Amino acid sequence: MAFEGLSDRLEGAFKRLRSKGSLTEKDVRDAMREVRMALLEADVNFKVAKDFTNKVTERAIGQAVMESLTPAQMVVKIVNEELVELMGGVRTKLTQAQNGPTVVMMCGLQGAGKTTHCAKIALHLKNQGHRPLLAACDIYRPAAIQQLQVVGEKVGVPVFEMGQTSPVEIAKHAIRQARDNGNDYVFLDTAGRLHIDEALMQELRDVKQAARPHEILLVIDAMTGQDAVNAASAFHEALGIDGLVLTKTDSDTRGGAALSARAVTGQPIKFVGTGEKLGDLDVFHPERMAQRILGMGDVMSLIEKAETMLDEKKAAEMEKRLLENKFDLNDLLDQFAQIRKMGGMKDILAMLPGMGKQLKDIDIDERQFDKMQALILSMTPEERAKPDIINPSRKRRIAAGSGQQVEDVNKLLAQYRNMQKMMKQMHGGGKGKRGMRGLPPDMFRGL
Repeated sequence: MAFEGLSDRLEGAFKRLRSKGSLTEKDVRDAMREVRMALLEADVNFKVAKDFTNKVTERAIGQAVMESLTPAQMVVKIVNEELVELMGGVRTKLTQAQNGPTVVMMCGLQGAGKTTHCAKIALHLKNQGHRPLLAACDIYRPAAIQQLQVVGEKVGVPVFEMGQTSPVEIAKHAIRQARDNGNDYVFLDTAGRLHIDEALMQELRDVKQAARPHEILLVIDAMTGQDAVNAASAFHEALGIDGLVLTKTDSDTRGGAALSARAVTGQPIKFVGTGEKLGDLDVFHPERMAQRILGMGDVMSLIEKAETMLDEKKAAEMEKRLLENKFDLNDLLDQFAQIRKMGGMKDILAMLPGMGKQLKDIDIDERQFDKMQALILSMTPEERAKPDIINPSRKRRIAAGSGQQVEDVNKLLAQYRNMQKMMKQMHGGGKGKRGMRGLPPDMFRGL
């Protein structure tokens, strides 16, 4: 995940502070020197890193911090607050026009993920009850129009295209069609280049003048390092962007360029692409990202993801079955599917406070879920509903049917019984007690 290296370095700096009962000005300055180095290694712009640590140092050497009972915690609190401020302070929502369709112009360098994120944001809005339209204004890149049509079909959003016509004309006709058909958002998927050039910028200026977008979003690849800062500066100078979309944050990238791009342009990060699937998109919350960088988890995003991805009816049925102690292997199969919807067990655990560092020492093999699923699907309906009837001969048949060993069946059944015990502990107390709608992480120990 992006910022992982930065999190590690910051944790090391704070650990040394926590080992001291009281702090001197030298302790703070030494720690901030490490923080500055961590930011630079994470690809944060030098001026941005310097200004950030200067602000933290100025606040941290104040009398209130030095004389507090837990000065190290106060320093971490200050770093957290300044990180939130560096990333924009508060969440900034996408603009919505009062009259007519809201026009959103997507721009960026080629390969940053504009086309895919047009569809991702459109899907996000569609899930909120909006009726977006995608417009294919990239007439240069081979198969760009076809790609937009493919992702548009996948998310169930219509795509407007006019072939190799002028992007300006395409934008104007798309907005007209959106107005006629009742679409409340129009996303203009503009052309990119491998590098900044005047021809690209002039075309974008022409599209902007013709379409009069309510929002111009710059899509930035989190893996491009300092080039992202240069691109952000150039696009903002030429077009006056309104927000940033950060992509590929699930990759092993240092991520600091995103902080720099926000600081250089002064415009907020509005969305973050968190994976390859079209549903892998998060609204950007500066305070939540700061907490994740500092190893404090992101429980609110986990809750929102669960509310969006999980089937509420199934969750209610599951809770009822748990309270009645009727949890069986069919329920376990459903839980695996729910976890997959949310991105996988490691993604879920990473959002829990204090789990980020522990996960480095734990190898969670997501393929184990596939193996366990194959074992359960090799069982008869009766065996899934009543696992206690599974005797040695049934185990051999189940193992052969799933291409695994009898010992794998034994492991699954042992894991299932362990889950049953934990469920009883979670819901011990009977009526009136509401438990987690999902499996606690300890249940998967050993995977």
